[in-house]
Amino acid sequence: MNIRWWRLILVELRKMLDTRAGAWLLGAIGLSTAAIVAVLVLFADPAEQTFGTFFVLASLPVAFLLPVLGVMLVTTEWSQRTALTTFALEPVRRRVLAAKLVAALVAAVASVPASLAAAAAGTAVAAVTGGTGGWRIEATLIGYAALFQVINVVMGLAFGMLLLNTPVAIVLLLLLPTAWTVLGGVVERLRPVAQWLDLSLTTEPLLSPEVTAGQWARLATSVAVWVLLPLVAGMLRIERRDIA
Repeated sequence: MNIRWWRLILVELRKMLDTRAGAWLLGAIGLSTAAIVAVLVLFADPAEQTFGTFFVLASLPVAFLLPVLGVMLVTTEWSQRTALTTFALEPVRRRVLAAKLVAALVAAVASVPASLAAAAAGTAVAAVTGGTGGWRIEATLIGYAALFQVINVVMGLAFGMLLLNTPVAIVLLLLLPTAWTVLGGVVERLRPVAQWLDLSLTTEPLLSPEVTAGQWARLATSVAVWVLLPLVAGMLRIERRDIA
């Protein structure tokens, strides 16, 4: 008898939180977010100390570190040799992988209220210390920020599924997009291609209230290459891999 779908998701969410590495990573996200907000309060121009600015900057450490948690959600199954138990309890591997994907999506969306809370705290302090303290924020910016976090976390999950090795997946997750960004900026012939395949460029509009049709097209292309392709390949690899 198959395990209930909601229970599989809860198990995968717990795996993200109840390991020492996961706890340290979440702590690092919280500390780095607090540090960015504090720096903005102390050193930014008063006109820049608005809720929207705090929110965008508070989202950046989440986008950088949370994908690592997505990597470990998959790779620890193999490094700690728990994959055999996991797939013995739920033989349909596709259901387990889908549960991991949903858990990653939940973590990404849940990070948005956390960033909003950090932004609210920063704005409140800024209002007292002489900053603008403006509370206006576009609703579309919040939705775009959620999509921004989803893309990054699912990319981490995809790299984890494809490589099944924590150090290798994390290094390549951080190195390959950065290397492509550098090449696209240095090599002139690559610049037109980079406009479509550089994920750091194509996701940048998501940190603004408006995204044009052309920007959506470039974003979809880069996501297909950097996220969907490794995700599908990783799922196929895990489904066919001999655990023993």
